[in-house]
Amino acid sequence: MDIKILVATHKPYWMPEDKVYFPIHVGSEGKTGIGFIGDNTGDNISNKNANYCELTGLYWAWKNMHADYIGLCHYRRYFAHKHHGNSIESKQKAILSKTDYEVLLQDYDCILPEKRNYYIETVRSQYEHAHSKRDLDEIERIISELYPEYIPAFHTVMNSKKLYIFNMFVMSSDHFNTYCKWLFNILFELEKRIDISTYNKTDARVFGYLSERLFNVWLGHNRLKHKELNVVFMEKQNWIIKGGNFLKRKFMKKNSGFDKR
Repeated sequence: MDIKILVATHKPYWMPEDKVYFPIHVGSEGKTGIGFIGDNTGDNISNKNANYCELTGLYWAWKNMHADYIGLCHYRRYFAHKHHGNSIESKQKAILSKTDYEVLLQDYDCILPEKRNYYIETVRSQYEHAHSKRDLDEIERIISELYPEYIPAFHTVMNSKKLYIFNMFVMSSDHFNTYCKWLFNILFELEKRIDISTYNKTDARVFGYLSERLFNVWLGHNRLKHKELNVVFMEKQNWIIKGGNFLKRKFMKKNSGFDKR
């Protein structure tokens, strides 16, 4: 199998040696090179990286990469076997190899990370507490106009308490091309309709945030046979801070980037 898994990065960082991984410098337009191919080559939207995040790498792969299977992970997050220990070495050894992917893709259409459970939030309420409700409402209108057959899946995802995050996956090039056409049609239309000029740096990543929700909608509608895998994070996480921020958004509705109405 010809499998290429993008590793989106914006800075020099350790990369797996397995040739299945393809490091790409996202948001490379106007930046100093870091030793990896930039997403500003060929047909690209590299200059939108501040708003589209890793999707500029995804777009680049859609337009410029040819492989039987295409995937996306991040310089700090990889699909991995369950492992013991928290050392960098144990995490590196746990990362899936090309052989692992070849075995899995014989039986599944798509490889996905384990879902995140919001427990006390639905996907809709979590987004509205953390980001702009108006942007989410506009996405729903766009889907109803361009892809009305996806509205039932949209409502199912919004009312759920679980979500595939990180925009991580591996799938066949046919599914990948279909997904990207659907995704970018929606996001480019949204870009025409909303004004993000007053958003702060975090809030301005709106298209990246929304794409995680849209990916779940696309998956829900198309019902691919999938396998959920563990994701290893290459650095330490402060769960106290992360939990505190979650509760702050939930109960204080803290958000300084825009009027949330």
